[in-house]
Amino acid sequence: MNFVIIYGSVRTARQGIKVTRYIDSQIRSRGHTTALIEPVIYRLPLLDRMYKEYKGDAPAPLDELADFYKKADGFVIVSGEYNHGIPPALKNLLDHFLEEYFWRPSAIVCYSAGGFGGVRAAMQLRMTLSELGMPSIPSILPFARIGSASSEEGVPHDPATALPTVRFLSELEWYARALRAERGKGTPY
Repeated sequence: MNFVIIYGSVRTARQGIKVTRYIDSQIRSRGHTTALIEPVIYRLPLLDRMYKEYKGDAPAPLDELADFYKKADGFVIVSGEYNHGIPPALKNLLDHFLEEYFWRPSAIVCYSAGGFGGVRAAMQLRMTLSELGMPSIPSILPFARIGSASSEEGVPHDPATALPTVRFLSELEWYARALRAERGKGTPY
């Protein structure tokens, strides 16, 4: 299957990239392809018009993102927690699209510098993802104390991370297979 990983931080000293590398490697090790999307690379302007409102004359970065999204079987959103919410660059990136997400599951990986692992942002993100047409799977994968949770390459220091990651990705695969099968039969409208 093909999964798009959207990592939401644009900070200079961003720590979540380590978790993102870990998730990317774990998905690939299961035989899937991934595309990593980062607002720090795409530098989209603040939302003025959605992709669909350009009516075929969208800027090249939006066309590129739309192509990635339309090929996806599912999305993994990696989000930090900024003041108990989601990063503004992530929200802006997500809001540029709509139909491109439809009937594909999303899975939330969250992190924070503190002990809650970003779960407060994950709850806000879950509402947004559902409204965008890519409902999140029931599980989330939180990483607390992100600054010391893993190596620079993304290898978690705590071996107990492996089992929740396997379960999380198995759940995502299940939803992705189910929704792909249903999309193949047609969509509700």
